[in-house]
Amino acid sequence: MFEEHIIRRIRWYIRRLYSWFLNLLMQSYWDEIEDCKVKVFDKLSEKAEKVLEIGIGSGPNMRYYAASNANLTLYGLDPNPKMKKYARKSASKAGFKHKSFRFKQGVGEAIPLKDNSVDAVVATLVLCSVSDVTQTLKEIKRVLRPGGVFIFLEHVAAKDGSMFRRLQKLLDPLQQRLSDGCHLTRNTRECILEAGFSGGVEIETYSMCSFPWITRPHIYGLAYN
Repeated sequence: MFEEHIIRRIRWYIRRLYSWFLNLLMQSYWDEIEDCKVKVFDKLSEKAEKVLEIGIGSGPNMRYYAASNANLTLYGLDPNPKMKKYARKSASKAGFKHKSFRFKQGVGEAIPLKDNSVDAVVATLVLCSVSDVTQTLKEIKRVLRPGGVFIFLEHVAAKDGSMFRRLQKLLDPLQQRLSDGCHLTRNTRECILEAGFSGGVEIETYSMCSFPWITRPHIYGLAYN
């Protein structure tokens, strides 16, 4: 019994040390991707009064919405119901009124909103981990009103045939285990282009310089319904 207790404590300390070390290494990534997020959310029109964010989590993007529209209603979608209290706390801190933020438990493949019900859909670093990208994009198009916009920021697979792509393929199973289903080899750019957004798609590419280098290729942009 004593030995089992010691083993559990050692494992606990290892997890804490790993989390601390990973967070330290990831800080440069979060600092760098901040610039990309600012560019993405600058695209959010003042006319967008109903917005859905897929994978809201604890609400790290809340502060970006404040400058877009004071009358905005944000729907935050997440499969984990325990995220609700954290997301609502972030919404309150960002200046949202209680009724202006509505948490929705669910997944991108089956969005619990009516057809043509939102002006914009936002996804940042989400499509890498959904179960079905194609179905998620169909759902995004369904809930967007005509003329609505899908705003995205995602890390994507490296160029076909490159050494980097082969390395991503090798590490992909481990990445999925350690990062809650995140895929390194998703061809998200092609999926968005082939999704049939009738108003056109604007995609910019960006290569991250900071850790983790295995997710260096990124895309961000707009797709019009």
